[in-house]
Amino acid sequence: MDTPLDRLTEQFRRLPGIGIKTARKLAYYIVQEPPERVDAFVAAIRNAKETMKFCSVCFNLSSQDPCPICSDSKRDHSVICVVETPQDVMAIERSGDYHGVYHVLHGALSPLDGVGVEDLRIKELIQRLNDPEVKEVILATDPDVEGEATALYLARLLKTAGIRVTRIARGLPMGGDIEYADEATLAGAVANRQEM
Repeated sequence: MDTPLDRLTEQFRRLPGIGIKTARKLAYYIVQEPPERVDAFVAAIRNAKETMKFCSVCFNLSSQDPCPICSDSKRDHSVICVVETPQDVMAIERSGDYHGVYHVLHGALSPLDGVGVEDLRIKELIQRLNDPEVKEVILATDPDVEGEATALYLARLLKTAGIRVTRIARGLPMGGDIEYADEATLAGAVANRQEM
């Protein structure tokens, strides 16, 4: 049977990380909410979809173009941090320690999934390096197979541009136990140790 509740459940299920039980729970929640709260929810979705766009400089999601980060003259435009997704920008910004600008690739190299160089915003990154102000590119891709492959590809490509290329350090999370860390994380932590 295909009821309106089933169709709503299926729409929630299409969201990343939402399984059938959570989708059903969300659908039941929405239909039990007062109409004005449902209207506000729908309006927020529609407004975000209509107003959010990709920054023409860094390709982060923003309601303005260029985005507030690229437009900020107080930020260090000589350093570009390359990330896979807009969510990565938000995560780094929450740290409060990075004051450069970003470049969002919108993915990582993954030949098995059909994601190649032409599918990422690499060409646009190379164009940004024509600006003589740019002195360093920080590669902040995920520490998984695809992220590492992307970082290695970009490092080789960018070395020819004569710009400093660095990779974010890898290691143990704050509050983590060494005995539960995997070998790759421990190897990164030891290799990227710092003077005290």
